[in-house]
Amino acid sequence: MVVFPNCKINLGLHITSKRTDGFHNLETIFFPVAIHDCLEIIYANKTESTHFSQTGLNIDTTSDNNLCVKAYHLLKKDFPLLPSIQIHLHKTIPMGAGLGGGSADGAFALKLMNDQFHLHLSDDELIHYALQLGSDCPFFIINKPCFASSRGEILTPITLTGLTAYQLLIVNPGIHISTAWAFANIKPKQPLQSLKEVIQQPVDTWKQLLFNDFEVPVLQQFPELKQLKEVLYQSGAAYVSMSGSGSTFFAFFKNNIPENLSLPAHYFIKMVTPL
Repeated sequence: MVVFPNCKINLGLHITSKRTDGFHNLETIFFPVAIHDCLEIIYANKTESTHFSQTGLNIDTTSDNNLCVKAYHLLKKDFPLLPSIQIHLHKTIPMGAGLGGGSADGAFALKLMNDQFHLHLSDDELIHYALQLGSDCPFFIINKPCFASSRGEILTPITLTGLTAYQLLIVNPGIHISTAWAFANIKPKQPLQSLKEVIQQPVDTWKQLLFNDFEVPVLQQFPELKQLKEVLYQSGAAYVSMSGSGSTFFAFFKNNIPENLSLPAHYFIKMVTPL
């Protein structure tokens, strides 16, 4: 069975407090974006429980640390009759980029195994497993625009109007930003206005209202990203922001994206239609 995990962007991201369990409370709007990996899981005639292979972008981690493999072992604890499987992941979503590609892979692996092996888990139960994989993972169980709070697992689907009139450009310069570093360099604070209110305002007002708290430390540390944001605004974007803890930027264009937009050839650049 094959599925195609998509990535996400964050429309606003506030880190509101540090929790006693070491994680952080946040609020954000998760917004699914049609850039996909490809994940296949099939039965395996092998003595080991899983066999993992990977193509596409190189993942700098061991197979045991891959979230798809972790998803299998997480389910195996509660469903010991799960068969041995072979997992193949073709990776196209940039990593360390604030797009949640790894989180999507883990969550989609949970959903795929739930369907393939008839585990009959509800979305709430899948969200419970997904949170054990990572804070962004629960969103991909629902995979619709959501207001998220707590660690990101309390999800309220929302309706966003007006975005279909815009083109969405995704730009990643290939800079890997450690999530741990990003959190270590941010000071939690309460937002002046809830994202639930801000997100319903016209897109052309978002520049003054909709912020990602991670941009302050990240743009200070990486001047190339600050320049990228400026170039996108100079090219006529209505709204530009960083996704997650970086380094991907996204831009909403009311009109066609300028043909003379000049970005380095090694950048990952993708124009997508808002979902």
